[in-house]
Amino acid sequence: MNEEVGSATVLLVGALLVRLYAGGAYARYVRVGMGPWLLVAGILLALLGLAGVVRALVRPQGTSTVDEDDHGHHDHGERVGWLLLAPVVALLMVAPPALGSFGVDRSTVVAVSSGGRTFAALPAGATVPMTLLEFDERAADHDGSSFGTAQVRLTGFVADTGDGKGFRLARYQIACCAADAVAAIARIVGVTGDPPARDSWVVATGTYRHSADAVPELVVSSLASIAPPVDPYE
Repeated sequence: MNEEVGSATVLLVGALLVRLYAGGAYARYVRVGMGPWLLVAGILLALLGLAGVVRALVRPQGTSTVDEDDHGHHDHGERVGWLLLAPVVALLMVAPPALGSFGVDRSTVVAVSSGGRTFAALPAGATVPMTLLEFDERAADHDGSSFGTAQVRLTGFVADTGDGKGFRLARYQIACCAADAVAAIARIVGVTGDPPARDSWVVATGTYRHSADAVPELVVSSLASIAPPVDPYE
């Protein structure tokens, strides 16, 4: 790969990072708090790549001393190098979506077991917003005794519409980026009519019910469709 190709690649990668930050799409792949760092990295890479491209364009062209065969190999290597830019250009044009139901069916889900943590009881008569991870943890803690009669509100995307009595609601947990994502899930029951479409986002409000399997249940009193949140991860 010659200097022009290498510098152009660095420039496009930097432009990609800046574009992802400017449009907010970076939140599909990393923690929201990492956004400013991605912007700084993108600007630095873009400036570095631009400097390399300008240097390559203004550099005087020397007389080649390679023979015809070597020159042919050199041209072939340059053509292959330029092809490496294609994936970056594609990402500049179309950003991949956030992780969805396809990944839930084929990746690790959060495994929660009962044990050393005891949650305080939720206030009776209240509606408490909580993450799917906390819902799963409370369900595993003394068979969900901390829920009492309180209602909880869960937000997530529909991961499975054929779960017997209802559908599965999921949301990913990430440590730093989508590559380490694992999903927390709950079964939503008591829904009348057809379940929401897979990968659609909903807010479910209801009460906890113990499940015979490892997926805790929420008996809904209300269900509302929402637009996908800016930050799809918990």
